Amino acid sequence: MHSCSDAEERSSATAVRLRRPGFRVSIFLLLICAGALAFRLPRLMERPLHTDEAVHVFSTGVLLDTGKYVYDPNEYHGPTLYYFTFPFIRLSGAKSYRDVATLIPFRIVPVVFGAGLILLLLFFTDAIGPRAAIVAGILTAISPAMVFYSRYYIQEMLLIFFTFGAIVAGWRYTRGRRLGWALLGGASLGFMHATKETSAIAYGAMLGATILTIVWTRWIDGRRLHLPDYFHHWHAAGALKVAAVVSILCLTALLSNPAATLDALRSYSRYFQRAATGGSSADMDSPGIHAHPWYYYLRMLALFRYGGGPWWSEGLILLLAAAGIVKALKKRSLAGEANIHVTRFLAFYTVLLIGIYSAIPYKTPWCMLGFLHGAILMAGVGAVAIREWLPRRWLRRTAAALFVIGVLHLGLQAYRGSFVLYADARNPYVYGHTSTDFLRLVERMEGLAKIHPEGYGMPIRLIVPGSDYWPLPWYLRRFEEVTPSDKVPEDADAAVIITTPDLQEDLDRRLRDRYFKEVFGLRPGVLLVAYIQQPLWDAFIRTRE
Repeated sequence: MHSCSDAEERSSATAVRLRRPGFRVSIFLLLICAGALAFRLPRLMERPLHTDEAVHVFSTGVLLDTGKYVYDPNEYHGPTLYYFTFPFIRLSGAKSYRDVATLIPFRIVPVVFGAGLILLLLFFTDAIGPRAAIVAGILTAISPAMVFYSRYYIQEMLLIFFTFGAIVAGWRYTRGRRLGWALLGGASLGFMHATKETSAIAYGAMLGATILTIVWTRWIDGRRLHLPDYFHHWHAAGALKVAAVVSILCLTALLSNPAATLDALRSYSRYFQRAATGGSSADMDSPGIHAHPWYYYLRMLALFRYGGGPWWSEGLILLLAAAGIVKALKKRSLAGEANIHVTRFLAFYTVLLIGIYSAIPYKTPWCMLGFLHGAILMAGVGAVAIREWLPRRWLRRTAAALFVIGVLHLGLQAYRGSFVLYADARNPYVYGHTSTDFLRLVERMEGLAKIHPEGYGMPIRLIVPGSDYWPLPWYLRRFEEVTPSDKVPEDADAAVIITTPDLQEDLDRRLRDRYFKEVFGLRPGVLLVAYIQQPLWDAFIRTRE
C-alpha cells in the first residue's frame, strides 16, 4: 500500500486530457440522438393529460397570461419547467393560455431535455470511454422508462439533465481547472434545486459517492486522492455562488417574490413528511396511496407484469450496470479507455440513489429515473467490461448478438409503452393516469358548445369534492363560464354540471328530471357524471340525426 507520486498522477491526467471524443464517436452519438427524437416526438397529443401534467400546464398558463410566478412550496415544485416552456409557446404563435392549440409546446420540453442527455455524452466520452458512451447513448435513447417520461410534462427529465450536466461539468473542470466549467457546473446545481426538491437526494448521493471513491481508492489501490489537486478553492466558491444565484433568481421570479427563498427551505418539512408516509391528504385519493415496498422500483425494472398484460423488463440495463459496477470497483480495473475515479464515482452514486429511493416509502415510477440514468451510464461500462472478459471471439460475437436482441426488445417495449398502452394500467409506467374515456367528455363539451347559443360562453359547473377534476381545466380552457365548487350549491343550475357519483343523489333531488346524465371515466376507479340540460341534449341529438 503506497501513494502514487505527483509526477505519476500528472502523467495520468495529461494522458486522459489528450483523449477527446473522435469524429466517428461524435457522429454515432448524434445519430443516436436523432433516433431518440424519433421515439419521443411523434403523436405527442395522443395521450390524455395526467393530473400532474395538467397542474403544470395550468401553472405555465398563469405565467404566460400574467407574467408572474409565485413559488408554492406545498405542491408544485420549482419553476424551470415553466420557464423553458415559455419560448416554445411563443414559437407556436400563442399570445395567451387560451390561444395554445395543442399540448406540443408543453410536452416538447421534456423531449428536448431527454434527448439532450445523449448530447451531454459528447463531453463525457473520455470519462467512461467512447464505446461505453455509445452503449449508454443507445440505452438512453430506447429505455422504455426514459422514452415514456421524456414525453411527460413533469420536472423529472429536467432534473436528470441538470444533474448529469453538473457531473459532466465537474469532470471537464478537472481536466484543465478552467473557471468556465466550474461556473457551468454551479449553474447546473442551481437549476437542479430550482427544478425539484428531490435534488437534495442527488446532492447527497454526489457527496457520498465522492467520499466513498476516495476511501475505496485508498483502500483497494493504495492511492490517495487529494481533492485540492483537482479543484481550486476559489473556483469551487464561485461555483457555489453561481448555484445559489441561479436557484434564487428562478424561485423568486427574478427577486419579485423574495419570500420564495425561505419557502424553498420550508418545503422540505412537507417533502420529508410525504417521503415517510407515502402521501398526504392532498394527494390523488387518500393518505399513503404512494407508499410502496422497498423493491418496488427494482421489480418494475427487472421483470413486471400487471393485470394480465405483457411482461416488461429493463433487465438488460440492470445486468450490464451490475457488470460495470463490479468492473469499476476492482483494483485498477480501468487502466485503458475510461477513468477509474469517474467510473467508481458513478458506481457509488448509482448504488446510493438506488438505496435511498428504495428506502423511502413514497414512490412514484418517475422518481426512479435518476438512478436509472446512473445505471445506464454504468451499463455502458459493463458492456465494454463483458467484452473484455470473454476470452474467445465466438463468445464476444454471441454476447454482441444477445445485446442487439436485448436492444430490440427494449425498443419494442418503448414503442408499446408510449404508442400502444400509453394510458393502460397494464403499463408499469402508467400511474393513476387519465383514462382515454375521459376524452369522450371533452368531445361532448365541444359538441355542445357548437349548438349552444352562447358557444364557449356556455355555463359549466364543476361540482367535485377536493377539486378532483383535473385535467379538465386544460380541456375546458376556451370555455368562459366554468365555475368550480366542492359541494352542491343552492342554485345548482347550469347548461352542464359535471360532478361525481357521490353527489348524484343530492343533485337528482334538486334537479329532478330536467337533465340528461352521462357517465365518463376519469382514471381507474374514478368516474365523472355530466348533467346536460334536457333541451340542450335534445338539440344535440338532433344534430347527430
